[in-house]
Amino acid sequence: MTDGQLNTEVSGSVLHITLDRPERRNSLTHTMIDELVAVLTAAATDDRLRAVCITGGGADFCSGADWVATNADGARPRPPNLVRRIPHTANRVVELITTLHLPVVCRVRGWAAGLGCNIALAADFTIADEDATFWEPFIDRGFTPDSGSTWLLPRLVGVARARRMLLLGEKVGGSQAAGWGMIHDAVPAAVLDDAIDELLGRLAAGPTVAFGLAKQSLQQAQTSTLNQSLNAELTQLELACRTSDFKEGLAAFRERRNPDFQGR
Repeated sequence: MTDGQLNTEVSGSVLHITLDRPERRNSLTHTMIDELVAVLTAAATDDRLRAVCITGGGADFCSGADWVATNADGARPRPPNLVRRIPHTANRVVELITTLHLPVVCRVRGWAAGLGCNIALAADFTIADEDATFWEPFIDRGFTPDSGSTWLLPRLVGVARARRMLLLGEKVGGSQAAGWGMIHDAVPAAVLDDAIDELLGRLAAGPTVAFGLAKQSLQQAQTSTLNQSLNAELTQLELACRTSDFKEGLAAFRERRNPDFQGR
């Protein structure tokens, strides 16, 4: 068993993050989770970037946090330790993905379980192999759900389906997940990379600031009244109107051409 690692590469304006521990289905050690928090935090202030892609090495996306590796000394995980640590590790990963002012895409093959499943749910767009498996195994392991699963799932698929996954531990295939609206799309394995590349190219060529502001509005609207959302939209519109991409969008519309956004 290895500790695993995160591999990162910037291609053009896209940050590619690979969870690299294929012999353990990319289950995440404490070190890997800490590295993921650090990488996503740094991405938030990297002006080169216009999109982020998270994938898994080998045949799987991520089978969650590795409780075997993180408790290798045989000691039971103590509740006070979990309560202190999780807000700054697993929970922080989910928070960063949902609040990052960059579009986040997940490429899912094989297993996406536990924290791995919730990372895929938190992303702005997840495209999966039709034969991928999404699983929330918390109850089956005697745990209660964590890392945002009780917030993410009901909003994506409704309470009844969330109960099936969180309380009965039902596994959901890639095609079914797309049909439920849990993820953006599911495609055959042979065209998964092409679908990811097409989406990333589209996002990286978009108005990055406007995307981030719209993402923020969507997030805030989950717990806002209509009036609060309308007022928040006005504030975001004021900010978007000050960007170079806004001016380019108007010019392209007047000139009947495709806009050339620079993410500024």
